[in-house]
Amino acid sequence: MAISNIHETLLLYTKQKSMINDKLSTTMMDILSASKQTAEAQAKYNEQMNDIYYGYYESDPENYELLTEQCEQQHELELANLNSWEQELELEKNNLETQLNEVNTFESTWTKLLQSNIKNDFSYGGISQ
Repeated sequence: MAISNIHETLLLYTKQKSMINDKLSTTMMDILSASKQTAEAQAKYNEQMNDIYYGYYESDPENYELLTEQCEQQHELELANLNSWEQELELEKNNLETQLNEVNTFESTWTKLLQSNIKNDFSYGGISQ
């Protein structure tokens, strides 16, 4: 009876690990997406700065300074938002990894208990015969 209860507990931990791994993989994909968006934002910024330089640097220096400043501010805001999102995802990833480690520890403990109970059952069965 005790062995079946331990098996049931182990199955519960397996289910928890599966759910945590699913959330963890989703979070990792979101981190990858955030990194991709950061790279795309940087490429877009570089292209805009290049266009501003060739369009206004020599012909209209006043607008060049204004457009450059606006482009930089917009880029910094976009990067700040992406970095904030990425930091939130990293925290979530760390929390999920911690939960997974806890479940693994509990599962390991219950597995040892199961092995001990099985060993004891066989030992007592052998002695009583």
